[in-house]
Amino acid sequence: MIYPIVAYGDPVLRKMARPVEKGTDLTELVANMLETMHNADGVGLAAPQIGLDLRLFVVDGSGTEDEVLKPFKQVFVNPQILDQAGDPWGYEEGCLSLPGIREEVKRQAKLRIRFFDEHWQEYEAEFDGLRARVIQHEYDHIEGKLFIDHLSPLRRRLLNGKLNDILKGKAKADYRLRYSSAKR
Repeated sequence: MIYPIVAYGDPVLRKMARPVEKGTDLTELVANMLETMHNADGVGLAAPQIGLDLRLFVVDGSGTEDEVLKPFKQVFVNPQILDQAGDPWGYEEGCLSLPGIREEVKRQAKLRIRFFDEHWQEYEAEFDGLRARVIQHEYDHIEGKLFIDHLSPLRRRLLNGKLNDILKGKAKADYRLRYSSAKR
């Protein structure tokens, strides 16, 4: 099932997500999240982006041409970033919840994270480069943050017109968006 993507302005995107109850069957939800992400040509998708305040996100780079991301497919349930290191480096990011907006964001180069997969197998792993960046971007979603929160106040002001268009339901995307009725 393909879910609509929650657009900027919906309160669920600014809420700290709650942990998934251990042992919950996530098979169908994870499959639907991956299908939704692929339909929107994304590389990652967090549960808040489909309206669920759960500490869950999926990553799948198989649709990219990038040799580092292409084989990277992982489900992160109740993740906890344990450490971040390395010099922050800039890279242009976008977000399915913010269609039409791309900006350079600086993030640390490496991270260590503890998480469960959809079968409740626990992992502790280190990631770097683009893999670390995608994880940090999706992790921000379950913390109630968006990539635009990492921009300078000047850059944010320059985006006000585009952000207001999204709030008004005027964003253009090749996938279904769900707008917050509270903001329209």
